[in-house]
Amino acid sequence: MELTITKDALQKINTLNDRKKEWIHLAYDTEDCGCGVNGMPTFELKDQIEDNEKRVSCDQFSVSVHYQQAVFFAKEMTLDFNGQTFRLSSPEGVLNPFIPPSVIGH
Repeated sequence: MELTITKDALQKINTLNDRKKEWIHLAYDTEDCGCGVNGMPTFELKDQIEDNEKRVSCDQFSVSVHYQQAVFFAKEMTLDFNGQTFRLSSPEGVLNPFIPPSVIGH
């Protein structure tokens, strides 16, 4: 699995990352979505990688994903920022077009 972070997204992450967290954690958010397969790919910043996570290839940032949630993400992905929200996409299509900048604060 590989993630490319665009210049705009990286700049926004760095601006909002006032706690200087070192990891982007890809997550499949199922809260208020019903069962475990209904959810939305998103991300959050974390201080470290957990034992139940694996590394995701990324040149711009250290990235991880939970082993069991990896199936909900594409092999190749791009994280972009459009001036209002983050967008996670792959060559196959958009995974989540509206990830609010507030995810940085988690």
